[in-house]
Amino acid sequence: MSGSLSRVDLPTTPPFVVRGRLLTPLGAGGTRFERDALVDIDRTGRVAFAGASTERPDLVEGAVDLRPWVLLPGMVDLHAHVPQLPNAGLGAGMDLLAWLERYIFPLERGFDVATADRVAPAAWRAFAAAGTTTAMVYGAVYEASLDATFRAAEAHGIRAIIGKVMMDRVTYDSTIDPSTILDRTLAESARLIDRWHGADDGRLRYAVTPRFAVSCTADLLRESAALAASTGAYWQTHVSEDQGEIAEVARLFPDALDYVDVYDRAGGLGERTVLAHAVHLSDRELARLVETGTHVAHCPISNLFLASGVMPLGRYLDAGLSLGLGSDVAGGPDLSIFSVMRVGFYARNARRVAGVETGPVLGPLDWIRLGTLGGAQALGLADAIGSLESGKEADVIAIDPAYAAPIPGVVDDEAEDLASRLIFRAHSDMVRATWVRGRRLEGPGDTA
Repeated sequence: MSGSLSRVDLPTTPPFVVRGRLLTPLGAGGTRFERDALVDIDRTGRVAFAGASTERPDLVEGAVDLRPWVLLPGMVDLHAHVPQLPNAGLGAGMDLLAWLERYIFPLERGFDVATADRVAPAAWRAFAAAGTTTAMVYGAVYEASLDATFRAAEAHGIRAIIGKVMMDRVTYDSTIDPSTILDRTLAESARLIDRWHGADDGRLRYAVTPRFAVSCTADLLRESAALAASTGAYWQTHVSEDQGEIAEVARLFPDALDYVDVYDRAGGLGERTVLAHAVHLSDRELARLVETGTHVAHCPISNLFLASGVMPLGRYLDAGLSLGLGSDVAGGPDLSIFSVMRVGFYARNARRVAGVETGPVLGPLDWIRLGTLGGAQALGLADAIGSLESGKEADVIAIDPAYAAPIPGVVDDEAEDLASRLIFRAHSDMVRATWVRGRRLEGPGDTA
């Protein structure tokens, strides 16, 4: 029976055809759901066909039959910290700045090459096991450990956008002369861009990564934004996550209009920028992000775990803000974007019950879109990933819905119901296979 296939029976490299149920957002809008579908992946790792099996009977005989498994586009995680994964689940309820000092800076201080060689491969396997095929992540401040993190991503096969954390006002690197830190961190980031941005035909990319305004001078913010602009790299940082953080930014940058203005003055806003959190934006800040085409990583699990706040998602969507989802491990204790969807839904319902939430009701299919195509759009990659459509790169996950069923044998035959089960009854073992460009990725305990 197809549902009993082991991981080693699954296709590992293209070309191949898989048969199952298909659930995918569409670039033109809406969702496609096929109860009996084929996904044909060609030799280049692209989707040659994704649709009902009756449309391509010539492909049926050679297909690997995974029914009743569900084929979806891979999840896109717009915000996580690879060095922090060992501390996932620690520090619940602490305020952000205290949590960083107690749990995070000491951990990242020890993220040397040897540690990266141990943690990074396990981290990429964990992302894949959660169904994440694209991850935008932060490293530590050390250039060599970022090389090790990139090498692990290169070997694993995941699609990754990675950046060396840059800090010159507050830093945990005690080996560096404060008078040289700005020039050094810029030079290190530039070398990493030269080596890794666009590697493997764009599967690996670089994000210039000033940590946040509390730990960076205006000079670092400005020079890092210029570096990203001149090289075509991304620019990522944090914004308006926590009220204490916002107050500290106001103290450090008294001439700025607000937190977003700090980054605006540095030249950091724009279509290649992803800002994490943005929980407490003023109307002016929101309008400026929309005007500049800046993207936001919504991290609802992290925001509740650290009691940072609850994003007014409806207000942001009404304004036209571009956003996707992020796990923010280790601020968020769970890598699964399905779990992020669930908590985001609950958080938004809580605001609705309190009478402070506006905007359209988001159903399960809307959350699936945010976690896939929404993230791809934020990265400027929607022409390549985020949905299962002909011509796109084959970033695919196969899910066994039996793990989400309330009792054995329950099968959901409607798209909204199936999506709802996957979100609200998500199980850590339900992702049975993960492919990037048609190549199957290793997960924990798996050998490809």
